Amino acid sequence: MTTWRRSEWMALAGMLVVSAATPQRMAAAQSPPPVQGTIALEGTMNKFYRGANVMIVTTIDGVEHAYRFTRDLVVHGGKTPDVSALEGLSQGSTVVVHYTVQGAEQDAREVDVVGAEGLEIAEGIVTRVDRGRGEITVRYSNGRTEAFKLTERATAEAGSTAPAGTKVTIYYSDEHGHKVAHFFKKVVK
Repeated sequence: MTTWRRSEWMALAGMLVVSAATPQRMAAAQSPPPVQGTIALEGTMNKFYRGANVMIVTTIDGVEHAYRFTRDLVVHGGKTPDVSALEGLSQGSTVVVHYTVQGAEQDAREVDVVGAEGLEIAEGIVTRVDRGRGEITVRYSNGRTEAFKLTERATAEAGSTAPAGTKVTIYYSDEHGHKVAHFFKKVVK
């Protein structure tokens, strides 16, 4: 009888442990923490719905993202620094969307238009990041070095994203004789 009771207790304890680890609890324990702050995503403009305040951008891996925006959206590299600059973009134009996530919504804060229609592109190896002065210095393949001013957003990303020795692509504009980096990304080999 004692042996039977021990078996019953062990089976009962095992069922309690298994029921405590429900699939919902296991999924919650494995899911990443919510994203905080602003995220930058590069892709191509797919559709622009001014009346609905929505733009659809397709990433390199083919995923479409819908971004809400407001009238005070800042656009860098367009003909104007506001939402109207997006109306003239052709489908397939390269853009970088700086956005925040609130629940299931992705809210665009800034859009960088890249290429012939907007920001210029440079590629080099980071030699120095000076967050205090808001600068990133890169060395080009020909050995020449150049310092770029960083926007506030780019300065916040600079230290962790591009330590010295990292090969990066920089999206910049020429503002009053200074090259200003709006976005940069690590070059993946």
